[in-house]
Amino acid sequence: MNKLKNILNKRLGFMALLVALLWIKTIIAYYCDFSLGVSDPLQHFILIINPIATAVILLSIALYINRSKISYIVMGFIYVLESALLYGNILYYREFSDFLSFNTIAGAAKVSKGLGGSAANLVQIHDFIYGLDFIILAILLLTHYIKIDPQPMKKLTAIATTFLGIFLFSLNLTIAESNRPQLLGRTFDRAYIVKYLGLNSFLAYDSIKTVQNNQVRSEAVGTDMDDVLTEVKKNYAKPNPTYFGKAKGKNIIVIHLESFQQFLINYKVNGQEVTPFLNSLYSDKNTMSFDNFYHEVGQGKTSDAENMLETGLFGLPEGSLFSKLGSDNTFQAAPAILGQKEGYTSAVFHGNIGSFWNRDNVYKNMGYDYFFDSNYFNKTADSSLEYGMKDKLMLSESVKYLEQLQQPFYTKFITVTNHYPFELPDEDNDGFQAPNTSNSAVNNYFLTAHYLDNALQEFFNYLKSSGIYDNSMIVLYGDHYGLSNSQNPDLAPLLGVDTNDWSDFNDSQMQKVPFMIHMKGLKGGINHSYGGEIDVLPTILHLAGINTKQYIQLGTDLLSKQHNQIVIFRNKNFVTPHYTVLKNSNGDPEVYKNKTGELVDLSQNPKLKEKVAKWQQYVNDKLKLSDTINNKNLLRFYTPTGFTPVDSKEYNYQNEIQKLVATRNNLGLKSTSVYSQNGNKSTTNLYSTDAPELNGDRSVIDSWSSVLKGKNDSTN
Repeated sequence: MNKLKNILNKRLGFMALLVALLWIKTIIAYYCDFSLGVSDPLQHFILIINPIATAVILLSIALYINRSKISYIVMGFIYVLESALLYGNILYYREFSDFLSFNTIAGAAKVSKGLGGSAANLVQIHDFIYGLDFIILAILLLTHYIKIDPQPMKKLTAIATTFLGIFLFSLNLTIAESNRPQLLGRTFDRAYIVKYLGLNSFLAYDSIKTVQNNQVRSEAVGTDMDDVLTEVKKNYAKPNPTYFGKAKGKNIIVIHLESFQQFLINYKVNGQEVTPFLNSLYSDKNTMSFDNFYHEVGQGKTSDAENMLETGLFGLPEGSLFSKLGSDNTFQAAPAILGQKEGYTSAVFHGNIGSFWNRDNVYKNMGYDYFFDSNYFNKTADSSLEYGMKDKLMLSESVKYLEQLQQPFYTKFITVTNHYPFELPDEDNDGFQAPNTSNSAVNNYFLTAHYLDNALQEFFNYLKSSGIYDNSMIVLYGDHYGLSNSQNPDLAPLLGVDTNDWSDFNDSQMQKVPFMIHMKGLKGGINHSYGGEIDVLPTILHLAGINTKQYIQLGTDLLSKQHNQIVIFRNKNFVTPHYTVLKNSNGDPEVYKNKTGELVDLSQNPKLKEKVAKWQQYVNDKLKLSDTINNKNLLRFYTPTGFTPVDSKEYNYQNEIQKLVATRNNLGLKSTSVYSQNGNKSTTNLYSTDAPELNGDRSVIDSWSSVLKGKNDSTN
């Protein structure tokens, strides 16, 4: 015991203790909180040793400091940072099934403003383990069992310790390369780097790649667009003449269904329809509904979905394009195209702060005329949840601005109530009974989806009573999954699948989200074509009568006979009309039949194996092309005929009400706003909502009438 105490009272011994504690809790996280696909004894061995090397290297930095107290402080500071990185990854992984990247950390400040305390909902009971080491260290230091070693550290010892860490890392890398050749030279799933080299190595690797990408961006030249134009030309799908221009001159209303998955459509809990209104809309004769439509988001989640729908390009392989590149990139986005080609006014309605996902900058670069964030809504103590205003309140208050927009307008409504952790106050539940699984997130998911459905029905009722409905095309889409892969086994019994039988194929099926196009007089029905979010922009533009041939878009019109039905996931997995192709833990393709979920043995089917390889190359090339366009900001070098690049300096979202009123007044009798066409009378009284926060008092909505007449602007 005294021998151990003597060791710990040496600076090198104290450092060894910190390395051991970091190693222990990292291993616990590897096996309890991360799913790293460890498949053989060697991989288990690599996983067990990989936290040691970088911990030794980082903590050895403190050994170069002569003053003992400062050396211990620096050592402690590094230890705290390492612990914070580990636990941050644990929380992030629980929500995103991914690890913190350089861009995610760099963009955390922009996102955190809108996150509130949602991270607390990711905390689990066993997490006390990750703080137990601090209690142990505090006791050892306060009881003076461990004392600060006053002896100066020999530089040679410090150097030897650092080199020991480097040697261990080299050994780790050598063993990893033997098990997975070209680990760092080829692009694998992010979990590979963590599994083989650890969290620190992954972050360092990702940071280096980020710097390299920035260098590539600065070296881009106009001729880089040549290959892009060639590929986009080959990719183009002609519009379907039956639908081309069908919505020409119509308002386009896009409704973003937060975290809404396809399985909710027509699903019942305890004999109750979860989404009765959306169910009726889904099968309406005026709705074109797609039942094989997938989200294709990466780490950017909601922002990735928006990016694909607005620009026709994929998000980035890591981080959010909105946060990383959105402030500077040149876009050929829907609001600018519709505005310049067909005279559309554009606006976004979102009950969160404008800086969330950097939207207040990105929307300017996309050419949105107006952005109504939380500053333009009546905020009270009970009007918002973690990610912004409740949907019923946001939608009901939005109409006072919607009726002022000049028609035709292109608008997007971003709902948020159906967002993880799916918390809904009791007073907002109309009596719907949630399922009773052991997972509260799974149970609550049905409650918030039901609430969203009610909010949408109220909004549609207003659109019809105000006359907007008759002159509008309404597009609804789910932006990404709501329940993550880690929660799917708890959902499985509700879907009639035994938890033990749940597979990767089932997870892939859960990536389906609704996509509906609803318009009076549209020839609707259930469309079985396979597609994803990348295909929405060309579909909408062709319906609006705008040919997309000259624009840089990587999706194809879902209604075109030439539509490419390979659905690309951001992690390079993909789906075809007959097969789902997923990479296993070794990076090899596993092919499932879509009809049965049966795993296909490619060794017995060489023709299919050849097809899969060809499809995979197509997927890789398409993602690489998108990344090249985005990372190099290549659209600055190419301007389609008749299109003017957006100048973000022309946009300011601080005085939206004044702009609305000034535009209406300047146009006078030529104003096409709903307000003007209603004899300069507001239509907000036509909006009926049972939101309990209003308690039947419509003054919250109607009190803005004086503002809308131009008397004042009380939001600023």
